[in-house]
Amino acid sequence: QVQLVESGGGLVQAGGSLRLSCAASGRTFSSSPMGWFRQTPGKEREFVAAIWWNTQSPYYADSVKDRFSISRDNAKNTGYLQMNRLKPEDTAVYYCAVRSTGCFGYGCYDRSGYDYWGQGTQVTVSS
Repeated sequence: QVQLVESGGGLVQAGGSLRLSCAASGRTFSSSPMGWFRQTPGKEREFVAAIWWNTQSPYYADSVKDRFSISRDNAKNTGYLQMNRLKPEDTAVYYCAVRSTGCFGYGCYDRSGYDYWGQGTQVTVSS
């Protein structure tokens, strides 16, 4: 089993940056794909980014490409989402998630494939 706790959210002006952290406990984190999703009221939780191994190229939603960067430090059991040049449209609750099985390509985008979820952290981007 894996437990996840997000942190690092907050209020930031458009154009600013935030780094979200996802502290994981439990086994198999180092061999488990992890992803970041976000959700706003009235909308479904949407894919943001995902990564498996440190040497694997990460996947990003088109809306955050060239602005966000996902990474993980398996020695610390922690994942990260660096968010730069934030826009008001990025305002959402951000969740980290972990799969119990591997994924490749677009298969890593599917939120239904993730088995463990954190409680989320609020990111608010003002104009």
